Amino acid sequence: MKAKTAEDRQLLELIEPIAESLGLEVVRVRLMGGTLRRRLQIMAERGSDHDIAVEECARLSRAVSEVFDAADPIAGEYLLEVSSPGIDRPLTRLSDFDLFEGYEARLETDRMVEGRKRFKGVLAGTEDTNIAIDLEGEEDTALIPFEWLVDAKLVLTDELMKAGAEKRAARNEDNQTEAED
Repeated sequence: MKAKTAEDRQLLELIEPIAESLGLEVVRVRLMGGTLRRRLQIMAERGSDHDIAVEECARLSRAVSEVFDAADPIAGEYLLEVSSPGIDRPLTRLSDFDLFEGYEARLETDRMVEGRKRFKGVLAGTEDTNIAIDLEGEEDTALIPFEWLVDAKLVLTDELMKAGAEKRAARNEDNQTEAED
């Protein structure tokens, strides 16, 4: 789910080693838009704390640009956008569902599961390669095969915003301590 289309997957193969060399993990790659002016969106983060600084986005952008200038994998003009996944982030790796266990998410599958393709509920981790989700208004925990997902995203809730604010505060405190040393 890091890459949706065949073209996205080819670009991901070029981008992932670049990101890894900078200590980053690619969360998602999407090439969007028509033939005239396309946009390549790369979401990345540090694997250690699932965060990323603006300077790291800039470094990744410059490194990808350098490789893409030589390889020329995208026909025509495109705009390169490198960012963090954001607070209501996409969930693209199986490990994301364990990391964000307890938070509300929306999932969409490529086939019917118990009569539907869209699910909303609280993530309950993983079991093997299945996503466990406590569905809104239902007693049972649903198990959805990870490979059936076409889209998964955290829902912006007060709880998620609070966790994000706490993370930012901790990061600012760490930066302040480093500056004092």
